[in-house]
Amino acid sequence: MKRPEFEIKGIFYVFMGVLCATVGLRAFLIPNGFFDGGVMGISLLLNQKTGWNLSILIALLNFPFVLLSAKQISLRFAIRSVFAILLLSLSVHFVHFSAVTADRLLVAVFGGVFLGLGIGLTIRGSAVIDGTEILAITVSRQSSFTVGDFIALFNFGVFSLVALLVDVQTAMYSMLTYFSASKTVDFVINGIEEYMGVTIISNHYDRIQHRIAHELGRGVTIYKTEGGFGKTGVREERKALFCVLTRLEVPRLLSEVEKEDPHAFVFQQAIRDTKGGMIKKRAVH
Repeated sequence: MKRPEFEIKGIFYVFMGVLCATVGLRAFLIPNGFFDGGVMGISLLLNQKTGWNLSILIALLNFPFVLLSAKQISLRFAIRSVFAILLLSLSVHFVHFSAVTADRLLVAVFGGVFLGLGIGLTIRGSAVIDGTEILAITVSRQSSFTVGDFIALFNFGVFSLVALLVDVQTAMYSMLTYFSASKTVDFVINGIEEYMGVTIISNHYDRIQHRIAHELGRGVTIYKTEGGFGKTGVREERKALFCVLTRLEVPRLLSEVEKEDPHAFVFQQAIRDTKGGMIKKRAVH
């Protein structure tokens, strides 16, 4: 059972997410006839071409995906998502902002930023205001598509419709809105403290491991490896170190490695998330 402070924090994220999404829609996208990807993009397109109420479209088009989330994710997640989507629908209907700018580039970028803030904060509150990712998760579990592949294909269809039904230029600006929103979502969820996996190959692995453990306080995994080099592919047994830490900690790690072996082979890779171990935790609900 979750502690009350986590519940309050989650609800706060949802409220802030809905507020940011409303600003993005009402102050940037809607007054300038721009679109986003996903279910929100379809809602905006239907609203513009048919005149149907946007608030009702947001609620109705997301409803099937919320039902799906109860089965694919959890009932708690589905209930929170219903609350978030209904709150967004009411907010879009009753809250009005004056258009901040008519500059199409600024509308695309900042409309996407505010919408991305809204989606990201809502996800941190354990809910969604756009059901596209729920559908993507479901499809990925039943096919060879990854979540990213499906979302890209889905949005290609959305922007193709915008190009056909509105015009190509608006579709292109709307794609920029989507890219801006998706990058903002990544930043809100992962933050600047994105996890990085760092692999270190050095003959002085024991001293480097000691520094990482004592100077950084991080755990290290030691792999037995074989190095192949030279024209004849000479093989040599080695030890490789692997450490997971946040992006902000990487410069200090590299500094510690440099002190022991300036010629160590070091490479990095982004990691989506981790669980357990001696890792600095991000403050995510």
